[in-house]
Amino acid sequence: MWNTYEEALDWIHSIRVFGKKPGLKRMEWMLERLGRPDKKIPAIHVAGTNGKGSTVTFIRSMLEEHGLVVGTFTSPFIEVFNERISVNGEPIADSEILRLANVVFPLAEELEETELGGPSEFEVITTMMFSYFGEGHVDAAVIEVGLGGLYDSTNVVLPEVSVITTIGMDHMAILGDTLPEIAQQKAGIIKPFIPVVTGNIPPEAMKEIEKIATDCDSKLYAFQKDFVISDWHTLPTWGEQFSYEDEAMRLRTIQLSMLGKHQVENAAAAIQAVGLYAERTQLTLNHEALLRGLKRAFWPGRMEKISDDPVIVLDGAHNEPGIERLIETIQNDFSQQEVHILFAALKNKEIQKMVDLIQSLPNVQLSLTSFDFDKAAAKEEMHPYVQSGVNYYAHWQEGLLSELENMNEGSVLLITGSLYFISEVRRNLLNTGADN
Repeated sequence: MWNTYEEALDWIHSIRVFGKKPGLKRMEWMLERLGRPDKKIPAIHVAGTNGKGSTVTFIRSMLEEHGLVVGTFTSPFIEVFNERISVNGEPIADSEILRLANVVFPLAEELEETELGGPSEFEVITTMMFSYFGEGHVDAAVIEVGLGGLYDSTNVVLPEVSVITTIGMDHMAILGDTLPEIAQQKAGIIKPFIPVVTGNIPPEAMKEIEKIATDCDSKLYAFQKDFVISDWHTLPTWGEQFSYEDEAMRLRTIQLSMLGKHQVENAAAAIQAVGLYAERTQLTLNHEALLRGLKRAFWPGRMEKISDDPVIVLDGAHNEPGIERLIETIQNDFSQQEVHILFAALKNKEIQKMVDLIQSLPNVQLSLTSFDFDKAAAKEEMHPYVQSGVNYYAHWQEGLLSELENMNEGSVLLITGSLYFISEVRRNLLNTGADN
């Protein structure tokens, strides 16, 4: 048992290895011992390659505007570990992390002695989350999948609605080499008779999801088929505006404070999910509350402007599909400006493809860098991509200063790549007083 928050966190992070076998048996074992807290709270379960965090935030914000206390489970964290388990957007207290770790620790020790073997770090954190939410601290939970879906620790939950935001090529070593294979893993969150909402998903992946939904007798609500966006345009300030329609409602002049067409798609999936959740839980929807929630929703590190002069933007485009959406946003919003990009990635990502995509833009000056994380791509991994016109900085702080010196008036500095990188940069820059 642990006496301090730091001891509890050290223990959690020391369990680095994923569970010995994929599957939910360890989760089921621990939750049974705790009286199945996962069954005590209505939930929305969110999977997808990209867009999970933003979609969770849109859902949370709309439900909060209806007076609900909403728990969220997300990863990775941006500033503090406790963010992963939050209530109405506020991370739970250090004392609660300590208490929950002490609830799960003896179970983990006992589980280690069984044929199932001890839990993974993510299984421990997921069990802590279910334990906390199941104690009655929240009216609803919005739970983000950690990786994949079918074998993810969160997939013990029986939600009111399942959401699959996007399907793209990422984590191929674990999820599969093709979009249909990855889609099968993500669609593993679909449960019998539980409705499922899908975002903007490629046709070959959509076929797999449709098949699994049919097998589960789950009604499928697809983007631009069962719910539709129209009148989309970028606001002159910062954000997006669009209209939404499904068979139950129509919302006009929806405004988002987040930038990018992909955020419009995420918001649309979130509206559909909240509508279905309301039907299943007898929540009376208020259109004004929906609009307020969507406008208020904020997710750090997603096209987040942290300085106006010069313009500095953080965006966690950490895989190939994320970079594609980033490029779409640059083409739409910054095509007339010089864009300086400072990019860092993890070793296991498709760095060459991401670099090639970024370099396809005529108005971009690319610089590569690294950051303080054991899985970060360092100089030896980044060196093959340093070509004519591409700089490499061993330390991102050096890269930041150099890029700021080389920027012209009206230029934009876009810091992007791994979410762990964005987290480190954001923590440093906002704590040293960049303009908000």
